[in-house]
Amino acid sequence: MSASSNAPSAGATAPQAPVLSASVVAPPRRTAKPPGPCAMVIFGAGGDLTKRLLVPALYNLSHTGLLPEKLALVGVDLVKQDASTWAGNLRGMLQSFVGNPASESRIDAIDEKAWSHLTDGMSTVQGDLNDSGLYERLRDHLHEVARTQGTDGNILFYLAVADRFFAPIIEQLGHAGLLAQNEGEDGRRRWRRVVIEKPFGHDLDSARNLNKRIRACLEEEQIYRIDHFLGKETVQSILAFRFANGLFEPIWNRDRIDHVQITVAETVGVERRGKFYEHTGALRDMVPNHVFQLLAMVAMEPPAGFDARAIRNRKGDVFTSLCSVSPEDVVRGQYGPGTLLGHDVPGYRTEPDVAPDSQTETYVAMRLSIDNWRWAGVPFYLRTGKRMSCRMTEIAIRFKPAPTAPFEATDVASLPPNWLVLHIQPDEGISLQFEVKRPGPVVDLAAVRMAFHYRDWFPHEPNVGYETLLYDVMMGDQTLFNRGDTVEETWRVVQPVLDAWESAAPLHLPNYAAGSDGPHAADQLLEREGRRWRKVELEAAADPNAGPSG
Repeated sequence: MSASSNAPSAGATAPQAPVLSASVVAPPRRTAKPPGPCAMVIFGAGGDLTKRLLVPALYNLSHTGLLPEKLALVGVDLVKQDASTWAGNLRGMLQSFVGNPASESRIDAIDEKAWSHLTDGMSTVQGDLNDSGLYERLRDHLHEVARTQGTDGNILFYLAVADRFFAPIIEQLGHAGLLAQNEGEDGRRRWRRVVIEKPFGHDLDSARNLNKRIRACLEEEQIYRIDHFLGKETVQSILAFRFANGLFEPIWNRDRIDHVQITVAETVGVERRGKFYEHTGALRDMVPNHVFQLLAMVAMEPPAGFDARAIRNRKGDVFTSLCSVSPEDVVRGQYGPGTLLGHDVPGYRTEPDVAPDSQTETYVAMRLSIDNWRWAGVPFYLRTGKRMSCRMTEIAIRFKPAPTAPFEATDVASLPPNWLVLHIQPDEGISLQFEVKRPGPVVDLAAVRMAFHYRDWFPHEPNVGYETLLYDVMMGDQTLFNRGDTVEETWRVVQPVLDAWESAAPLHLPNYAAGSDGPHAADQLLEREGRRWRKVELEAAADPNAGPSG
């Protein structure tokens, strides 16, 4: 952390890598190698996900030399377009990142060599996703692609479509013989992998049904249930922070931790997704996937190794140990009109495609318990919401206070809490708040913060959050992807709440203003146990003593 004398000073040029003392030998940096040849088939080639995230991520991989030397990109869509038109539309989105300071994916200029590597092998297949003839044409097309572009028969299918198409597409691919992993004449197995976006089901029964249908066509090793939160560098770094530092693991348990708060706050509303969001809501959209993944990273036991099986087993143990949530331990809210970042914004009920009397929640907070030895008696408080006061994702760990006995003869009345905060976005890093003596002749304490920011130590690379995940699929690494049984466990945890809401009387909504930290009932969720939410704000220049943070 930056308390070290080797940390960059304010205003100094950030080094390419941390400066190490003479007594520390820096190991050589490991470098990644590009995957083997393959074809990548994107269902929903003309959609928003493909344009905003998938193809920019593929371009970034191409720019850094981490795409297969032989890659064929095949777009499947209902709208007919040739490869040249498709590539032109995709380039327009990439061009919007050039020199755009507001974009996290900002690039200085398009690397024409990297772009050509991606687009030279582009082709398209047009058709209705429910038409079996489409899959026969796709099968013939992929045979030709393998012959002319040297993809070796390896195929990655990416389902960038509405979730109602997930099972039908996979079943049609199976009927067309496109999912079989057969050996070639050289004796090597040709792999077939399918990436499935969220939502993976809308409740426990639908998740079980979807698992059943796709497992009839695919082996678990072929299924990549993606959660783009796990592609964030800071989320992956949680495991390294916990298990590579002997300083923290001995106190990472119920003996020293009072509680954990996980916050995923957004300033955006539902944007143009009113029809989708009306049938989904904040709980289904965020909690069983994004928020629970953060919880698992914090709560899991040390894995036997950093391989996919070991890590997914330990995460699975966390979800199995999670107690089902009681409806009394959940608060939901919906934003009304308010002021956000200096602008007046409308309430949820006046957003496009939203019912004027909608009961859909845009905010949810809950108290969770983990029934195992490490975390018994330690509450986990989760909250996520739209149109909140600022955009931030953090995991805040509050430690139990130290005994006050040594300070009984002083003016120190109480000891403020120690907080360890893992900042996931937008200012990625880690901070630790602790007490020091304020200079002067009397014993007086002051809270100070020691902070590490990724931007100060490592060079920034354009990233949309999908690069690592796409690379891992091509490499056959399932570490950052959800397993079928754990998906069902996460739905099990929240199912009692969904059932209770289904039969509950209408709420008086909206119950929080846009630009606020959420409904008052969420504050009461913690206050009844003598705790408080941390304020929703970015910490970079904040005074650790300012505002409620208890």
